[in-house]
Amino acid sequence: VQLQASGGGLVQPGGSLRLSCTASGSIVRIDVMGWYRQAPGKQRELVAVINSAGSIDYVDSVKGRFTISKDNAKNTALLEMNNLKTEDTAVYFCYVGGIIEYDGETWSTSNQWGRGTQVTVSS
Repeated sequence: VQLQASGGGLVQPGGSLRLSCTASGSIVRIDVMGWYRQAPGKQRELVAVINSAGSIDYVDSVKGRFTISKDNAKNTALLEMNNLKTEDTAVYFCYVGGIIEYDGETWSTSNQWGRGTQVTVSS
């Protein structure tokens, strides 16, 4: 499985950014996709996740501002981040969990992390 993450960058407080994450490979099923973030000196924390049934969970600090969505057919998740605050500044990591692959001969399962992408909110 390969993960391609994009988005992020520098934005002023109150601005918006979009993150995307696409998983590719001989994927049969994905259980959950989402993002974690890690700010300097802090532990990595869950930001938002969505499972194959469409159930969504957000960290309290982003509720009402961030929206996660998923295109199951494309194995792609999107995170729309609005009304960004300076405390949202962090490296954001895409997470894909419960991946089931079948290459025609072998079944395998895995969880994958994408390369982090920097989100900086500053005036």
